[in-house]
Amino acid sequence: MPSVFPGMDPFIEADEWEDFHARLITGISDALVPSLRPDYLVRTERRVFVEHPFDNSQLIRPDLTVVRPAGRRSPRRGTAASATAVLEPVECTLPGPIEVREKYLVIRKLHSAEVVTVIEVLSPSNKRTGGEGVLQSRTNLVELDLLRGGARLPTMEPLPVGDYYAFVCRAGRRLHADVYAWPLPHRLPTIPIPLSRGDREASLDLQAVFDSVYDRAGYDYSLDYRQPIQPPLDKANAKWVREVLKALSRKV
Repeated sequence: MPSVFPGMDPFIEADEWEDFHARLITGISDALVPSLRPDYLVRTERRVFVEHPFDNSQLIRPDLTVVRPAGRRSPRRGTAASATAVLEPVECTLPGPIEVREKYLVIRKLHSAEVVTVIEVLSPSNKRTGGEGVLQSRTNLVELDLLRGGARLPTMEPLPVGDYYAFVCRAGRRLHADVYAWPLPHRLPTIPIPLSRGDREASLDLQAVFDSVYDRAGYDYSLDYRQPIQPPLDKANAKWVREVLKALSRKV
């Protein structure tokens, strides 16, 4: 069954994101093959990295530094200054490193295997860094941000208003992106997929891919539409969602 929402289903983000992320990448690949053959291949690749909660320097910045003032000697042993309280330690477990596996799509030339375009569907783990490595190469980059939560890809100019975004960065204009932004009630757009210079760009109908993924996964019965949406919606979108679900309940 199709989603009750005309575009992105806001319940997916908190309830089914990991499954949706994997299925969407496969769906995008399947949708692109007809327009890429016979000159290009599109394949799923995976990066693996270790994420540690202490990698952020802001988390390990000391709150207190002990120094010895210049010219002052340390007190001798046995003096009152050396008296200390004895405490029994309590053993605690520190958070360990987490191995993160992320899938993304790569479009390659058939015969040379040269990477032409990278397509990433941002997830909570890779939303902080995005495609910084790709932007430093001669590769096209397409980033899909279908998460309302988390930070956006940083830009020098203010981003257009929207709940969801698609960033299309062409190799010839490495640090400039065409930004597609749309609100929650809007259908997902059709976006260009740049290829090698001189070749006609492919088109990706994101709404058609989403509809196929939603139906094949059976999200219509796996999502609990009675639960609050996370992250919370603003007042306008919350009212709109209530109206959509109310209309659905009347049909049922």
